[in-house]
Amino acid sequence: MDNLIEWDRNHFIHPTSSIKEQQKNGPKVIFEKGEGIYLTDVNGKRYIDAMSSLWNVNIGHGRKEIGDAAKLQMDQLAYSSAFSTFSHEPVIRLAKKIAELAPVGLNATFFTSGGSESNDSAFKLVRHYWRIQNKPNRNKIISLKRGYHGVAAGATSATGIPEFWKMAGQLQGGFLHAATPYWEGTEGSIKSIREVIDAEGAESIAAFIAEPIQGAGGVLIPPNDYFVEIRKLCTEYGIIFIADEVITGFGRTGTMFGLEHSGVVPDMMTFAKGVTSGYFPLGGVIVSDEIHDVLKEKSEGTLFHGFTYSGHPTGAAVALKNIEIIEREQLVNNAREMGELLLEGFREIKSKINIVGDVRALGLLGAVELVEDPETNKRFSPDLKVAVRVIEALHERGVICRAVTYEGTNIICFSPPLIITSEQIKELLEKLHDAISTVAKELKDLSESTI
Repeated sequence: MDNLIEWDRNHFIHPTSSIKEQQKNGPKVIFEKGEGIYLTDVNGKRYIDAMSSLWNVNIGHGRKEIGDAAKLQMDQLAYSSAFSTFSHEPVIRLAKKIAELAPVGLNATFFTSGGSESNDSAFKLVRHYWRIQNKPNRNKIISLKRGYHGVAAGATSATGIPEFWKMAGQLQGGFLHAATPYWEGTEGSIKSIREVIDAEGAESIAAFIAEPIQGAGGVLIPPNDYFVEIRKLCTEYGIIFIADEVITGFGRTGTMFGLEHSGVVPDMMTFAKGVTSGYFPLGGVIVSDEIHDVLKEKSEGTLFHGFTYSGHPTGAAVALKNIEIIEREQLVNNAREMGELLLEGFREIKSKINIVGDVRALGLLGAVELVEDPETNKRFSPDLKVAVRVIEALHERGVICRAVTYEGTNIICFSPPLIITSEQIKELLEKLHDAISTVAKELKDLSESTI
C-alpha cells in the first residue's frame, strides 16, 4: 500500500487535481472495486458514487455483460482504422442506433474518443461547413458564461469558466461568451447574445453552443422557454445551434437527451460519457441532414479531421451493449422517477437547514446551493470554503460528490448512476442532511467565537 502511494506521487500526474496536495498527502483514495452505485477502496471502505464518477457511469459499476461484449469484440476485431472509408460492423450499427435515438433530422455521426474531442470536432466541422459554401469569415463561436465544453484547445476556449483559461490561456481565437440564463433569465441571456452578434456582425458567427444544463458550472438549469428562444434566434441569423449533450445525453435528465425537455431540435449534438457509461472512451458529433447534405455535396477530397480511435470497434460494441442495458432496464424512466425523489429530498433538507439556498434537479442531475442568507441569497465569504467543508463531511460519511466554487458560489453537485433505487436515494439524502447539518453547526460555532 505504501508503495502505491509513493509511486502515485512520483509517477502519476493527476488530471484536474492539486499537484501540491497530491505531493503532500498522496492520492485521496485508491479505489479497488465498483459495484452498482458504490465504489470500494483498497482499505475496504465503501462510498456512494453520487457523481457517477465524472457524470458518466450511467448504468452503474461492475456490469459484467459490458466486459463480455468488449471481450467478444476484441476476440474478433479489437481495433481497425476507420480512415480512408474503411469500416466495420459495430460502428455502422452504432451510428444507425444513435440516429434512431437522436431527434428527428439528426442522422449522421462523426465519432471521437470523448467530450472534448467531440466539441472540438463540432467547431471544425461547422467552420468547414461554412468554408465550402464560400463563407470562410463565418468562423466565430458563441458560448455561455459558466458553460463547460472540455479541455482541448477549442473546447477550453469555448468554456465560459475563467479558471480553465489560467493554465495555458484561451488557446484559440474566435470564441465569444454571453450571459448565462441561470442568473440573467431568458430575456437577459438572449439580449446578451444579440449584443454579441450585433458587435461582431452576424455574417461572422458560425455557431452557438450550450449545454441543456450547465453541468460543471454548477448544475445550472435554464428557464423552460430558454432553448425555444435560442432556436428562434439561431434560425433568424442562420447560426448553427450545437447542443452539448456530453453530460445530459443517454438518460441523465429523464429523457434520452437533455434538450428534449425543451422540445427543440439543434443542428448538431455532441455526446460522450453516458454513451458507454465510462466503460470505454467514446464520443461523437451528430449532425442534421441539412448539414450532412452540404458536406456530401460540397466537400472536395479528403476530410482532414480524424482521431486514431474514431469509430473504435470495441468502443462501438461497448456502446451498443450499454444502450441495450439503458433501454432494457428502462433507466431513462428510472432517472426521471428517482430524480423527483432526489429533488423532494433536497427541498426537505432546505426546509430544515438555514444555510441551504436554491435546490434543483432534472432527472438525476441536481445541486444544492449553500448560502449565508437564503432570503437574500447572500453568499458566504470564500475564505470559509463552505462547499469544500461539506464535500469533506460527505467523504467521511462515504459519499463522493463535487463542489463548484467559481465566482464565490458554494454548490454541491449530484449525478448518481441511473440504476439508483429509492432506498439508495434515501441513504444518500440522510448522509447529505447529516453532512450539511454538521457544517452549519461548525459555521455557527465559528461565528459565535468571533463575536
